[in-house]
Amino acid sequence: MIVSVASGKGGTGKTTVAVNLALALALEGTTSVSLLDCDVEEPNAHLFLHPVLETSEPVTLPVPVVDENRCTGCGICAEVCAFHAVLSLGGRAITFPDLCHGCGGCARFCPEGAISETPRQIGVAETGWVSRAGAPAAAAQAIRFVHGRVDIGVALAPPVVKAVRSEAGPASGSANGAVIIDSPPGTSCPVVASVKGSDYCILVTEPTPFGLNDLTLAVDMVRELGVPLGVVINRAGLGDARVAAYCARENIPVLLEIPFDRRLAACYARGGQLVREFPELGNSLRGLWRQICARVGSLPEEAGTVR
Repeated sequence: MIVSVASGKGGTGKTTVAVNLALALALEGTTSVSLLDCDVEEPNAHLFLHPVLETSEPVTLPVPVVDENRCTGCGICAEVCAFHAVLSLGGRAITFPDLCHGCGGCARFCPEGAISETPRQIGVAETGWVSRAGAPAAAAQAIRFVHGRVDIGVALAPPVVKAVRSEAGPASGSANGAVIIDSPPGTSCPVVASVKGSDYCILVTEPTPFGLNDLTLAVDMVRELGVPLGVVINRAGLGDARVAAYCARENIPVLLEIPFDRRLAACYARGGQLVREFPELGNSLRGLWRQICARVGSLPEEAGTVR
């Protein structure tokens, strides 16, 4: 089962929930777990999980190359390109690879066959393992770890996100497997690429006016994608009750409330793993997972495990 963890804005605790949910399930030892860090512009799950990376594969995008001896300057390629990556000027086609989204339309519709495609590297996708004990020397491989990084200066993240998602592995198609996706913050194209096709989406928010505003945007996005969703309220007790009231009006389940606690913040700040220092949070996150499974239809729900 694939569960994406998203948020309407940065800083709500999205990565905290994703990382510690994966750890909580791995420590229980009954579920195969994969963690996919799809925040490819600023991946940071590795800072908490310390994976041993085994592979690093380039992510490429096909970009056009014009054969000037065959190009007649008809301009059809420029008309086809919605992203202005090809310009017809002075009787010839000029390409701008940085703007290209790799759709291949220009090459397909060129009547002279003057356009071919060449791969352009835009990032990398890396895979590895996180040991059950949290130390590289441990033998048990508890969490399959995948993350991606866009190259410096590249503004096109979705293809790298899709490359990371393609490494989900067998757990994605198994009712007993857990694929946790740490999505980018916000509601832009990289987030859509991360959340689309998930079995369930956890939206992490905080009980503040900013948190509520961005939560409503994220809810609209996830509903547009047709993905069932629930909310985790982080730093509960910090603000007011408007987030909870909104969820009640919209019939959105509040899966878990994580209290506003200085001890949790201190653990996070030093790169610690919350479920190891606060086992009760691990129990709550495992209960959250069981509730999601019940909502998706994978497991019978256990009453009283989470809010």
